[in-house]
Amino acid sequence: MACVLVVEDDLFVRSALIRHLTESGHVVRSAGTAIEALREVTAQDIDVVILDLGLPDLDGSEVLKMMRGITDVPVIIATARDDESEIVRLLNRGADDYLTKPFSVEQLSARLSAVLRRSGRASYDEGRAEETTLISVGELRIDPVRRRAALGERMLELTRREFDLLAFLAERPGAVVPRRVLLSEVWQQTYGDDQTIDVHLSWLRRKLGETAAQPRYLHTVRGVGFKLEAPGTSACFGAGAHTA
Repeated sequence: MACVLVVEDDLFVRSALIRHLTESGHVVRSAGTAIEALREVTAQDIDVVILDLGLPDLDGSEVLKMMRGITDVPVIIATARDDESEIVRLLNRGADDYLTKPFSVEQLSARLSAVLRRSGRASYDEGRAEETTLISVGELRIDPVRRRAALGERMLELTRREFDLLAFLAERPGAVVPRRVLLSEVWQQTYGDDQTIDVHLSWLRRKLGETAAQPRYLHTVRGVGFKLEAPGTSACFGAGAHTA
């Protein structure tokens, strides 16, 4: 899973790119202007940028130059311009690859995989993403290798223990995990205070944008334990569950 920034002012093209990249298992952020794009690369942990040149506030070539002044994130230029001298100039300015519109999703995927593989920013084997490491539950996506988690387009800022707890539950979607198992497997303790689990679950719920009273992913099964499942998968057991 890579975090991809799509910089494109055309809403139709941007939506299509976001949909394809999300379906491919990537976390996608987007920007429609140069200012937004520069803000994203400075504030977020971006793995690769897909940059359109025809932005409304600043030409993409200038955006590339400015990006190179603040980050070494790989940049794939995507534009309708097909002048060879322009392509050479952009590559010399620091672009990592170049796609001429219109291009197919297959071509985009191949270029993206190659750039990520060369940069070492994602785990690839012979040019293909190791999809077996990616855990997906609804809009929730977790990469255990890189210890990243995202909900839709939003990266989740998790502590080490929060990530371990979320990943452990996500590896068992829909299964009720007893407290003693969480304590043993996540905390590496044979005994301890149940309140520790409750506190971490409360923090996780807050970051997932839910509450114990109105859960979406994390459900408490009263007297048993907890489970994680995609919204709408099934009715939540333990409607009268205690909060965490």
